[in-house]
Amino acid sequence: MKKFDINSWNRKTQYEFFKNYDDPFFNLTSNIEVSNLYNYCKKNDISFFLACLHFALESANEILEFRLRIIDNQVIQFDSIDIGSTVLNEDKSFSFCYFQRKNSISEFNASGKETLNNHHKENTFDSNKNNDALIYCSFIPWFTFTSLKHARDKEREKSGIPKFVFGKYFEENNIKKMPFSIEVQHALMDGYHVGVFIEKFQKKINEL
Repeated sequence: MKKFDINSWNRKTQYEFFKNYDDPFFNLTSNIEVSNLYNYCKKNDISFFLACLHFALESANEILEFRLRIIDNQVIQFDSIDIGSTVLNEDKSFSFCYFQRKNSISEFNASGKETLNNHHKENTFDSNKNNDALIYCSFIPWFTFTSLKHARDKEREKSGIPKFVFGKYFEENNIKKMPFSIEVQHALMDGYHVGVFIEKFQKKINEL
């Protein structure tokens, strides 16, 4: 973690423009083609849930703007970020589970399964509110969607942590697709950076 030099940033003007907005977040929803990912997971006994987290996390880490946060009115750059996701409990309530970045999908899958197993044993509801080196993620596997609105905690969200949401996959022309929502802080990035992320994410899936 280090202070980011906004004076040499090509987005300094945009940062200054959006940073004091009452609601500086924007949200986009797109369909990701996941047939290749689904087949890969089936063939290699890998959790589809964890595979989605892994490739989304890797794509985000490759883009500087996804590793920037606003802390104490300063832009901070993290070298690497992890991911936290909602998980369903046995009683159908949910809790938050956190997954560390790994070098490969096989490592992330093994580590993630162990993390999930321990999490369910402990049965905790940890918001991890003091950790900004994260991406927040949710899974809604019961239905597809075309848009999404998040609950708001303005104080907690000042740092600009991105939010990802995956929906239920569906088939269209024999291709499995999955709705994916992404919400980001406009002071830290623009639609261009979201587009780069989507391209990277889809490419990682296609090249499996």
